[in-house]
Amino acid sequence: MKLKSIVTMATTLATFGATAADYSVRLLTLDPGHFHAGLVQKMMYPQVDPVVHVYAPQGPELEDHLKRIESFNTRADQPTHWDTKTYIGADFLDRMVRDKAGNVVVISGSNLRKTEYIDKSIAAGFNVLADKPMAITPEGFTLLRQDFEKAQQKKVLLYDIMTERFEITTILQRELSRHPEVFGQFVTGTPEQPAVFTESVHHYSKEVAGKPLVRPAWFFDVKQQGEAIPDVGTHLVDLVQWGCFPGQALDWRKDVKVLAATRWATAINPAQFKKATGLDNYPSYLKPYVDSKGILQVYSCGDVTWQVKGIHAKVRVIWNFEAPPGAKDMHSSVMRGTRADLLIKQGPEQKYAPTLYVDARPGPATAEFEKSLQAAIQTLAATYPRIGLQKAGNLWQVTIPEKYSVGHEAHFSQVTENYLKFLSEGKLPDWEVPNMITKYFVTTEAYRLSHARK
Repeated sequence: MKLKSIVTMATTLATFGATAADYSVRLLTLDPGHFHAGLVQKMMYPQVDPVVHVYAPQGPELEDHLKRIESFNTRADQPTHWDTKTYIGADFLDRMVRDKAGNVVVISGSNLRKTEYIDKSIAAGFNVLADKPMAITPEGFTLLRQDFEKAQQKKVLLYDIMTERFEITTILQRELSRHPEVFGQFVTGTPEQPAVFTESVHHYSKEVAGKPLVRPAWFFDVKQQGEAIPDVGTHLVDLVQWGCFPGQALDWRKDVKVLAATRWATAINPAQFKKATGLDNYPSYLKPYVDSKGILQVYSCGDVTWQVKGIHAKVRVIWNFEAPPGAKDMHSSVMRGTRADLLIKQGPEQKYAPTLYVDARPGPATAEFEKSLQAAIQTLAATYPRIGLQKAGNLWQVTIPEKYSVGHEAHFSQVTENYLKFLSEGKLPDWEVPNMITKYFVTTEAYRLSHARK
């Protein structure tokens, strides 16, 4: 029976009380060192077995993961009913491979061994849903390319969790860029003024699921977490590709040229480190990054400029310790077209909520442009009811009902639902694998270039 048929059957059986043998997807969670591993299970899925096997070493990261799953099971609103079976031991990876207790491995944790985890999981015949990044160095990129080849041979799906594709302003920015009567076409841009520029600002100290987030100490070690562009930059490079070339397969050897990359540090003092981790002292592996004043220098900020199919793009990642009052992680973006620029802003003026604007090019046909823009919004409103337009100074603001702003945590369930659909179909969209390879080439080449700078 094809997997698609099994998924349909499992959905039906779940309605009437399915047994474990009826579920088509059985999750394995491998070494869950990052809270994103838990967010995959924030909701239940009809085709997924509630029994989830976790393989990990003993430690606070595992304890935090198990507590997070339990909090989902015991919450008042839409409680989940996951049944966690945990194996704890130094041989957790080999034990997972030997047990074969599931068919989809969820990987989210320290990035030092993530590509190795992916490699071993694919070699054992598991499907893999991995948190970003799947590779953080040029050497990791080489192994990852081999893993995509192995996945094809073994007929399993390797996929990374790209939550930002589900943010509503990003979706509508992408959709408006596909209306030539509004956007025109992408300008070529220059390295100094690229056609696409995206920036992401993150914070070490924040709340997740309503509780203060406790970071593992290794999160501050770039050898384990990854530097700015190979880590968070993965999302931004993905958005450039996904937003500018929807449905198009990119060739990392032919379609892109990485031009420049830089890196710089975020300074973390001992009090801040304790607030974020709960630890009084820096672990020994962080000592090389501590300056003479006792300040931890974390190379978590950076940017990269590259060309993709002839247009210039740039992304920048910044990590601060914590956000100003009322603020949170922030995203900004500009797509520059021959008729208009499409802007996403998320500053104090927007009350720290991502907001989409249209900035028309100067010209005599203002009334004509307004008519075209209104028509484009009406077309999009067929899919996204009640979106609209209002003037905001010299810009047009796309007004978006609050119901579409579901939040970052909810996007993990949306990605997982997409992945489950791909599993039921037995394949990823044709463009996904070449574009993942291209994305990780850009991010790891940025790592190489930024380290080569004098």
